[in-house]
Amino acid sequence: MPIIIKSSSDIKPSEITSESDYHNRRQFIKKSAVLLGAAWAGRIAMPANAKGSDFPDAIHGRHTTEEPINSFEEITTYNNFYEFGTSKSDPANNAVDFNPHPWSIAVEGEVAKPGIFNLEDFIKPYQLEERTYRFRCVEGWSMVIPWVGFSLADMIKHFEPTSRAKYIEFTTLYDPERMPGQKRRVLHWPYTEGLRIDEAMNPLSLMAVGLYGKTMPNQNGAPIRLVVPWKYGFKSIKSIVKIRFTETEPVCTWNKTAPAEYGFYSNVNPNVDHPRWSQGTERRIGAPFWQPKIKTRLFNGYADQVASLYTGMDLSKYF
Repeated sequence: MPIIIKSSSDIKPSEITSESDYHNRRQFIKKSAVLLGAAWAGRIAMPANAKGSDFPDAIHGRHTTEEPINSFEEITTYNNFYEFGTSKSDPANNAVDFNPHPWSIAVEGEVAKPGIFNLEDFIKPYQLEERTYRFRCVEGWSMVIPWVGFSLADMIKHFEPTSRAKYIEFTTLYDPERMPGQKRRVLHWPYTEGLRIDEAMNPLSLMAVGLYGKTMPNQNGAPIRLVVPWKYGFKSIKSIVKIRFTETEPVCTWNKTAPAEYGFYSNVNPNVDHPRWSQGTERRIGAPFWQPKIKTRLFNGYADQVASLYTGMDLSKYF
């Protein structure tokens, strides 16, 4: 499905809904009765569709939380993206001139349909959805983010992995001239991450191309990134240029950099502390400083959907 992007001149004032209305999803849905009447197969039209979304054909995904979302400003100005700097404000400041177009993605390894695809052709086969997920960083802060993307499982099926494909590895663009943070040896570049195939096939796993109904901002991983909501944020790799299906567990950047601190699985687990701080609580970005921290939930609150993936595993060993 091609992405249809409206310019600001194409958007009528009557089409624009305030950001506060978007935050109150239930109120907005009541206002969108016409859209609800057109819903099919239990799906609800994406709320942003009525306000000049960059993705007018996206649907409201089934796997989503009704928790209040963070503001667009919070989502886009407080980021971990070391390719643009190590401070939380660096990505927004240093990614301004990053141009993610044109963009291509290589699919390699144990698949029947390998190749190199431009971004539009890569996305075309899939139904875009809007899904609001809790997002938890290993450092102890969290957000609730309305992503736009497509099912990772659908993508995997499309490329027809062979029986030898046990894992999937993702690689970020390596271009120090465009990503100035890569000029410093703070990590092993290029950034890589990976999942077991059954984790990747879980219905929650998402390939995201936008947030808040808008095309993915540079500082959040433009033009395409992974979102795995039950894992710590660094697993959700940004600005992907290569996807490789492998028989063996891929070497991931943070696991290689500090193996005692960052395991391959990196599931949100309040019972397994980081060696330098507790993981038992978290601070929701934007919350008043006097508000108590939130108690961290196992698998970031998605245990019902993902716990079966780890049956019989010692989660303190496979952290």
